[in-house]
Amino acid sequence: MNTITKWQVTLSLLALAAAVVAAYLLARPLLGTRAEVKREAKVAMSPTMVERVSAIGQWEFLSISDEELVDTVRHGFLGDDELVRIYYGTLRLGIDMGKLGAGWAKAEGDSLVCVLPPVGLLDERFLDEARTVAFHESGKWAEKDKAVLTERAARRMKARCLTKENLRRAEDNAKAQFKNLMNALGYERVSVRFEKKK
Repeated sequence: MNTITKWQVTLSLLALAAAVVAAYLLARPLLGTRAEVKREAKVAMSPTMVERVSAIGQWEFLSISDEELVDTVRHGFLGDDELVRIYYGTLRLGIDMGKLGAGWAKAEGDSLVCVLPPVGLLDERFLDEARTVAFHESGKWAEKDKAVLTERAARRMKARCLTKENLRRAEDNAKAQFKNLMNALGYERVSVRFEKKK
């Protein structure tokens, strides 16, 4: 076959393919077949879904790292003893999903209203004892003296980190993540609120 004939065959095949596509596009509305995607308006929150959500356990929404310098002085007859320690901790704010109340999720059509437990500190043992540093230590100190300093450091960290602003930020993160989870389960409109702290 020469070059002109190859081009003629190729052009003829392309023209035939274009004619078939055009005929299909013109005939499709006349055939009466249409593809539609319908969304079910009613989504039910099944007991299995409720169980799986509550099985999440503790859900962290804000993590705050802090360090605290704590000192104490013991006055003695021959001089003063001093103990200065630096404590490190990470306070995790979130929700314990195991504390979900009965009827925490109410569905109506494609809408869902969720009432979640209050956001709070997930673990009271937030101090990292392994990272605690004795910055200065003079004299002999008993373990109970060091434990008093540890408790003081924990109280100070809580006072500094468990502020209204941080709790609000954790709640905002919780609302956003919970809405995303429920949207993925099929609910278009999700309202999230929190129980009052007792």
